[in-house]
Amino acid sequence: MEKDILIIGAGPAGLAAATYATRSGYSVLLLDGMAPGGQLLLIDEIENYPGHAKMSGAQLAEEMEKQAESFGAEIMYDEVSSLEKDGSFFIANLASGDKVKAKSVICATGATHRTLGAEGEEKYTGRGVSYCATCDGPFFRNKDVVVVGGGDTALTDALYLAKITKSVVIVHRRNEFRAQKLLVERALKADNISFELENNVVCINGDGSKVTSVTLKDGKEIKADGVFIFVGVLPNTKFLEGFVSLDKSGAVMTDSAMRTSVEGFFAAGDCRNTLFRQVVTAASDGALAAHSADEYILSLK
Repeated sequence: MEKDILIIGAGPAGLAAATYATRSGYSVLLLDGMAPGGQLLLIDEIENYPGHAKMSGAQLAEEMEKQAESFGAEIMYDEVSSLEKDGSFFIANLASGDKVKAKSVICATGATHRTLGAEGEEKYTGRGVSYCATCDGPFFRNKDVVVVGGGDTALTDALYLAKITKSVVIVHRRNEFRAQKLLVERALKADNISFELENNVVCINGDGSKVTSVTLKDGKEIKADGVFIFVGVLPNTKFLEGFVSLDKSGAVMTDSAMRTSVEGFFAAGDCRNTLFRQVVTAASDGALAAHSADEYILSLK
């Protein structure tokens, strides 16, 4: 199969890239191993995407999918096992055994949040367990929450949550934080932030529909309406090792135009080295990547 642009990943970044690329007149194939939407499908309710006051992640994903398809984007369910560049063309080897030839490739495979592996974590994800404070924090206004982690993201988001929630308990497995000293000092000064150090969450308890408390390693139970977990992010880029420049976390290195170390290969959304992982920034990345792919293909002519 041959297309102008191959987009790997059909989350918000990939779907936005497909919409922009097809509207520019290119033939586009979107590849994804599951239903279009990516992590949007795990969001029970989203209220910070421009133009939509409140809707489910699945609804927004469906709208994005229909929009991309309405302009001619083709969606296929398969995964890329390896990628190579042959002259001015890219060859994607698929898990199914098929091959796709394209003039340009946009990687939008997203990232996976590291989980604790605590009992109840999976059951209550989207029902009190969250991996994004800016996404879900406002749902816990004036309530009690627990933050798990000790890095910059955990402390930054704990400070954000402290502004809108009743109380924040930071649980960290070590006695010292990896976060910047300034963030730690601010957290220590906050009136409604407390700490459980050298401890960890082993069980997330609930009433079947929402989180009610957490149980710590030392046996202590803490009342909580929400649990925010920040123990790292794993970009879905294993298949790109040795093909393109990745940072130490595995994220694709890009410039502001989504260009990578391989000419004609672009990255967008959570799979790239970005400071802010949100649906709106992923969509923006996708639009930029499609624009850069357009410029690249025109340069080939």
